[in-house]
Amino acid sequence: MPDIRFIVLTGGPGAGKTAVIAAARQIFHQLTILPEAASIVYSGGFPRQPVPFAIRAAQRAIFRVQEQLENYAREERACSVALCDRGIADGAAYWPDGHQAFFKAIGLSRSEIFRRYHTVIHLRTPSVHLGYTNHTNLVRTESPEEAAALDMQIEKVWEGHPNRLVVPATESFPEKLDQVTDLIRAALPLERAPSLFLGQQLVFGENHP
Repeated sequence: MPDIRFIVLTGGPGAGKTAVIAAARQIFHQLTILPEAASIVYSGGFPRQPVPFAIRAAQRAIFRVQEQLENYAREERACSVALCDRGIADGAAYWPDGHQAFFKAIGLSRSEIFRRYHTVIHLRTPSVHLGYTNHTNLVRTESPEEAAALDMQIEKVWEGHPNRLVVPATESFPEKLDQVTDLIRAALPLERAPSLFLGQQLVFGENHP
């Protein structure tokens, strides 16, 4: 078992992970927040081309960044619980040769990856009707159809994790946020779970982040 409890926040593009992470910073002060490795890689200028060799190279880079972010959290020892914006298994959803080929490429089995994470919270990608947009995040390039397909692939790669929880898309994002924060709170060790929202008032626009 890991010496730090990792909680993964995952889901397809546009599911609201960025907004949930921002809210978690305000609500759960005892958490270490690990940023999304893919955003670090792509915003840093790593080539992003829709061809197999480029996708493999990018996903290997993302895996290494994610691995080292988790190692940093372990070695820093500033907190015993970390919230991850995606986890290592997410890379399998993007790997052009299939899920098992991804696990083989990084040298970790699915079960080894699952053991790294205490809880996996999957946020469903909303449909266009429920607010999906790819214009608010420069790193997000997927069409609604591509986003929905990726959401399904991500669901498949985490299937079988003993504590995987799925949060559906909702008409109101604050409603979805309430569900996710309740799940994060439930995943915390009892002595660390806050009983109140610490007086924070969170305000979001009409569209899902």
